[in-house]
Amino acid sequence: MQTNRISDQELIGAYLSGNQTSLEILIHRHKKRVYAYILMVVKDSELADDIFQDTFIKVINTLRTGTYKEEGKFIQWVMRIAHNLVIDHFRKSRRLPVVDNSHDDFDIFDTLHYTDASIEERLITEQVHNDLRKLVDYLPKEQREVLIMRHYADMSFKDIAEQTDVSINTALGRMRYALINLRKMIKEKDLIS
Repeated sequence: MQTNRISDQELIGAYLSGNQTSLEILIHRHKKRVYAYILMVVKDSELADDIFQDTFIKVINTLRTGTYKEEGKFIQWVMRIAHNLVIDHFRKSRRLPVVDNSHDDFDIFDTLHYTDASIEERLITEQVHNDLRKLVDYLPKEQREVLIMRHYADMSFKDIAEQTDVSINTALGRMRYALINLRKMIKEKDLIS
């Protein structure tokens, strides 16, 4: 049996039917890509290991509970879970500003920033981000990959070119077309006026 010919969906089905090896194949198949993305964002191998493990624990739990919905490709779903766990990590580790009160003219109010958006503004922003993520899923694979690496992993076009094994100009072109396609979809779906 050649495992590279078995689709992710077939492996998920086999795992849900009790075949533990199918899950190992699935994890092994996508390990490099998921781990590389996490590591590029967090820039710490131990933290990347933890988030990678948490990602696949969440994947396994979701599969076991039967709440996984076949909405697109498995790897996109896993990458979204990894991305959300990375974001959660950064939210939790946000540090309070250090106050330097060695100056006589120190005023505590100078260190406070009232930038918290209202609940309504946060909900609107969150909805816009969710809509945009859904639209990104409709992009052709190459364009989606470059956009995610550039936007979410903050990679340079040189790094993206190396990672995807294309020239820098090709990576730039894919990003350009991704943005053009996103603008078209946003206009078609009337997401912005």
